[in-house]
Amino acid sequence: MRSLKINITKIFIVFICYSCIAIPFSYAQNKITSVRVWPSPDSTRVVFDLKTKPEYSYFVLKKPLRLVVDFKNTSQKVKLPKVTKEHQLIKKVRFSSPKKKGWTRLVFEILEPVKPVIFALTPTGPYKDRLVVDLFAINKKPAKAIVAKNRDIRGNRDIVIAVDAGHGGEDPGSIGPSGTYEKYITLQISKRLAKLINAEKGMRAVLPRSGDYYVKNNTRTVRARKNKVDFFISIHADAFTSPQPRGASVWVLSLGRANSEIGKWIESSEKHSDLLGGAASVLKDTANEKYLVQAVLDMKMDHSMKTGSEVAVSILKELKKVTKMHKKTPQYASLGVLKSPDIPSILVETGFISNPAEEKLLKNASHQNKLAKAIFTSIRSYFKSNPPDDSYFAKVKPSIPEQHKVKSGDSLSVLAQRYGVTITKLKQANKMKSNTLIIGQSLTIPRS
Repeated sequence: MRSLKINITKIFIVFICYSCIAIPFSYAQNKITSVRVWPSPDSTRVVFDLKTKPEYSYFVLKKPLRLVVDFKNTSQKVKLPKVTKEHQLIKKVRFSSPKKKGWTRLVFEILEPVKPVIFALTPTGPYKDRLVVDLFAINKKPAKAIVAKNRDIRGNRDIVIAVDAGHGGEDPGSIGPSGTYEKYITLQISKRLAKLINAEKGMRAVLPRSGDYYVKNNTRTVRARKNKVDFFISIHADAFTSPQPRGASVWVLSLGRANSEIGKWIESSEKHSDLLGGAASVLKDTANEKYLVQAVLDMKMDHSMKTGSEVAVSILKELKKVTKMHKKTPQYASLGVLKSPDIPSILVETGFISNPAEEKLLKNASHQNKLAKAIFTSIRSYFKSNPPDDSYFAKVKPSIPEQHKVKSGDSLSVLAQRYGVTITKLKQANKMKSNTLIIGQSLTIPRS
């Protein structure tokens, strides 16, 4: 009996000692591994990478303005990023005394009133569990997409082209074998294309994303619509599960399923990008599906899809002059960025970033310029042939010269595209039996 009492006493002492040792560890079950800050024109996003799913709460303080975020049972051994001048909403992010032992408290020193939107994201792609803090300005209007200054062309408006750089910010897009992020490639090519458009009298470019920040798909088209764009072109770099595929392609909207395995991959990647950029965007985008189904019944959708297909064919012809092609005809997929019924839209995959050789090409400034010029040439040619009635292009269309002197590099297909006529009409107007042109030859250009 005495022996039993001693054993029970020993067990009780061991249990107490174990409890004393175990309790401190329960305070820090989670851990913040890194903190990233993404500025954009009208908001700031702060992303906390964590070891496991975060448990959190938050509140706002006034005089001075602060947002306080508490992480339950979380270690604070992490370096906080410095806030640069790019951030117009927050001055500093710092640690503060935690609410409870073993917790972590972060304080955002805010420069003006904001609306905080805070949500957790589950692991996806290169990221593990995250907590996203979005701060939206309250007292100022959201910044418009960057546009060039409207040139004075005597009352005839510019043709406005939205050049959408895919991905951005928290969403890197596809990642090449050497670590190249698609979001950087798309922004570089988009800016080169916008520069060409803005240099053309009668045209103007709009950039829904002009820096390294995330923009939801429906926000991209909303920004385009506010700027009354005539055409929407989204720039991407393709990827696949294996490194072999390469070459450019052009995609237009399909109201059904994708017509290829690559198409299915792209559709899946788009959903994946929504998760990277923010779970809230997935929910908001699905709410627009009802509107889309109703809009499909409208003639605007038919017009938009027809225009998109025509431009896609033209761009494919130009792209094959400067790069390898993955597909020689327009491809079809159900992509959210193309679903605006009132804006003709296409998506250009400039090459496979998952292919080592093509990844290197896509990073090359000269190659980026060639891609941008090919896309620009096609868009300009289309709108010179099909200008909106109130545009500068419509005003100058009657002044297209009736005669053209053949120069080096000219061909019937090039001239037909330039002047907006068919090859057949060109041959008929000049009584040509073959497609051969002679340098110095004078051609009559029929009115389209």
